[in-house]
Parts: sequence; C-alpha cells; structure tokens
Amino acid sequence: MKFIFTRDTWQEIFGAIRKNKMRTAITIIGVFWGILLFIVLQGAAKGMENGFEYNFRGMATNSIFLWGQQTGIPYGGFNRNRSMQIELGDTYRIANQIGGVDFVAPRNARGVFGAEAPLVVNNVKSGSYKVFGDYPIIDKIAKKKIRKGRFLNQKDIDDSRKICVIGERILTELFEKDEDPIGQYIKISNVYFQVVGVYKENTTDFFEGDDSIFIPFTTFKKVYNSGDRIGWMVIAGYPDEDIVRIEEEAKTLLKRRYSVHPEDERAFGSANFGEMFGKITGFVKGLKFTALVVGIATILAGVIAIGNILLITVKERTKEIGIRRALGATPGEIRGQIILEAVFLTVLAGILGITTGGLSLRGINAATKNIEDFPFLNPTVSLEYIALALLIMITLGSLIGLIPAQRAVSVRPIEALREE
Repeated sequence: MKFIFTRDTWQEIFGAIRKNKMRTAITIIGVFWGILLFIVLQGAAKGMENGFEYNFRGMATNSIFLWGQQTGIPYGGFNRNRSMQIELGDTYRIANQIGGVDFVAPRNARGVFGAEAPLVVNNVKSGSYKVFGDYPIIDKIAKKKIRKGRFLNQKDIDDSRKICVIGERILTELFEKDEDPIGQYIKISNVYFQVVGVYKENTTDFFEGDDSIFIPFTTFKKVYNSGDRIGWMVIAGYPDEDIVRIEEEAKTLLKRRYSVHPEDERAFGSANFGEMFGKITGFVKGLKFTALVVGIATILAGVIAIGNILLITVKERTKEIGIRRALGATPGEIRGQIILEAVFLTVLAGILGITTGGLSLRGINAATKNIEDFPFLNPTVSLEYIALALLIMITLGSLIGLIPAQRAVSVRPIEALREE
C-alpha cells in the first residue's frame, strides 16, 4: 500500500488524466450527476418533511373530527334517516371510557357548512363572519397565531364572559387603520362582546380562516340557546396510539348510546386527520426512498462508465505497463494503481457533485423562503447520507476498478513490449 503515497504514482495518474482531458471529463460527469441528483432529491424530500412539520407544529396530528348525521338502517323501533345530535356529555364519556384518548374538545359554530353567518357590527361598519364556541383546549388542536392580546382561557369559560378573539380580516374590515381593537366592543348577533385578542391566519386552520370569531363555549350556549348540543367534537389520541381504533370505538360508543344499528356507517361522520397525516408522512418517506434509489442507481451507472473508460486506457497503455513489469513492477502495484485511479476519479466526481448539490439546495431554499402556501422549509441532507454516498462511491470505484486492473495485470511483459 506504500505506492499510494509515492509521488510517482500520482504523477502517473495525473499524467493519464492530462492526456485524456475530454475523456476524463465525460467519465466523471456520470458520477457527478448521480451524486448531484442524490443530494438535491434527498434535500428536497427533507425540505418537504420540514415544511409539513412546521405547518403542523403545535397541532394534535393524531386526531379525528366526529359529528352526527342521519341513520341509514332502521333499528330499535326507529326508522332510518333519524337525525343524530351529539351532546356535551358524549365528550366526557369518550374521554373516560376509551383508552388512549388524550383529550376531547366539543365545538359549536355559526356560519359554517353553508349556514348563514351572524352579523357583526362595530359602530357604522358591519359584516357577516363565522362564530365559534370553543374551550381553550382547542388551541391544542390547531395553535392560533395571536397577533395581539390573548386567546380564550378557563376563566372565560367559568364566568361565561362576553369576550371574543377576532381574525385579522375582521380587524381590517371593521376597524380603522392603526386602531387598536383590544378592549373595544363589537356586537355579535345583537350581543356586545369585548375584543381580547387578534389572531393571524394559520395554514393548519381547517375552516376558520382569518374571518372567524372565537367566543367561550359557555357563552355561545347562552347567546344561541344551544343547550348541551354540540356541532362536532375533536378527539385527540396520544402520539403512539392507533387513531383508527379510537375512531371505531368512539362510534361504537355513540351507536350504543343512541340506539343505532352496529353496522350503520351513516349515523356518525368523521374525518380522521391522524390517518391523513400518516399518509402525508408516508408520502415523504416514499419520496426520500425513491431519491435514495434513483441517486444510487445513477451513481452506479457513472461508476460503470469510469470502469469502461479505464479499460480503454489500459489498452492504450499496454506498452507502458509492459515496460513497468519488465523493470520489476509487481502485479499488486499495477493493480493498485488502476484501482486507485478509478477511486480517485469517482471521489473527485462525488465531491464536485456534493458541493454543487449543496449550493443548489441553498438556492432552492432562498427561492422558496417566502412561499407560505407551499410546505417547504430548509432543504438539507444529513452528514450520515453524505458519508453513505461517499462510502458507496469508494466501494463501487474499487470494485469497478478491479476489472481494468485485472486486465492490466494479465498483460505479459514480452507481448506488451511488442505492442505498437
């Protein structure tokens, strides 16, 4: 192995490269493109993963939405098409009787699902906006970006306070420019509410947007006389719990309580956000795996091209190899030099590809930095992946170099010296 560190060895390698500059450049392009593709695709996949994690930060991703609909099967003396109205007590039953449930948040609303939105008035300005009756725990479902003031708290619930948190669009449409809304009163459905907070639109909002108003759940009950009826509930499971199982058990519990046929799938509707989020993360993992396969395959194709070029080089240097053998060069030295040349070209192409890939990811990050609607953030490639790529290149370069190296060793000195 001493020949690796000798000056003559590297002079011969660089001499061969200088003699065939164009051929060498074309040779390393395959490996360069492969590692570049590997870095960019892996970085892009990581950027999407970071984007989804950022957009869904502070959100109970392992959760479901559940509401009452109409029965589809007659049962227990009741006809089909019976309306199911879930109640506040159902949330406590689900939270206490189903394992793995972190919390349950009941919700009520006006102005959603096609219903007419309540009129909201501030002095001479007015507009129709969605109104939600919530508990403070709803902030754990989808974290609200509070721009001014605060969100709902437990004291608001206990005292049924007439306070509200409004969206930025309402601030723009009902208040003067640079006017501070905190502490002021607006009229919602002919009832005065004091504004205590303003929130910004969040990409994880399902249908609230920035044109909604949040008021305490208990206050909503009194203003709209909803009693214990709720529009829907959000059930959040612990991170490692099977949210599909929780969904099935919650529906089974409600079916027993309201005398619904066990096989009736229409009575209660649901949207399993945990399952949808699982599909999103599965897509990202699949994208990363695809990038890994495509990158390695492209690198392999480039390394094979290097092997083919070296075979041609060995043939052209037959006389030179014969002279070296005649002067006492061992087969190991000949073989080692050819393999070293293959590894050098492979690693050189890889380093160029990694550097270009890193610069490309930096450019992509700068270009997508201010795009809020696209889930993409900080595309990077871990050092483990880069080390893996380099290891693969060195291994493949060594293996592919064995073919021309063995060809060089098989040349007999006397025959090589006759080569013209």
